[in-house]
Amino acid sequence: MSVQFESRPDLARNDVGLVKASTWDVSTPERMRRTVEAVREAWDSRDWPHPGLLSYTVHAGEDGKTLFHYSQWSGEQAYQDFFRNGRDERNADIDAAVPGIRRLGLHTLELYRSAFRPEGDGGEPGCVVIVDVEFDGADKARQRDWVDTVFEALGTDPALPPGGISAHFHVSTDGTRVLNYAEWESAGAHVAALAAPGAGIGSATPQWERVQSYPGVTGGGVHRYTPALSIRPSAGAQHR
Repeated sequence: MSVQFESRPDLARNDVGLVKASTWDVSTPERMRRTVEAVREAWDSRDWPHPGLLSYTVHAGEDGKTLFHYSQWSGEQAYQDFFRNGRDERNADIDAAVPGIRRLGLHTLELYRSAFRPEGDGGEPGCVVIVDVEFDGADKARQRDWVDTVFEALGTDPALPPGGISAHFHVSTDGTRVLNYAEWESAGAHVAALAAPGAGIGSATPQWERVQSYPGVTGGGVHRYTPALSIRPSAGAQHR
């Protein structure tokens, strides 16, 4: 076997050049289960496709119909090689098993900053929260400044809620969005954090107010997922 299944990707590994993130709409919980199994079979039945693909992860949406895909790459050329020589055959198998999947776009991202809870115990996440932030135009300096503003708010918050494990802030290469991949102990912990006083998960502080009122933010969303499948090449995997 040329692939290894794990519970989560290594989000802080230092050899990642870029990340590809996308969402699939599969309509129902049963089709979601079948799609995850089809993804597993499509990858497990083949050699690992490219040494530049470092990991491939799928999460199941709390909404019962969406799957979030997160893959780590050495660089854009590795992805383009895979796109030409391996992507279609895997997707064909998946589509044959579960016809009618809607693929809702693909974003190219770079990891900018990560935060970990002070305990640093590396607990296993029961929930992954994806926070999308969209801006009114391309501005790479603004992307990073918004993330830095969040880190200032995190660093000065007198009472961050319990249950958060880590947060990994990605900036899109086109300069238009930020994606936070946040690991939580459970969905309930995230729900409780949102219900606490203040906007979002933070306390009612001036620093969080600056985050919430940051100029140029036009949209986004918050979505909860359950880890479903994470794959990386096994030792000695053959590439083709």
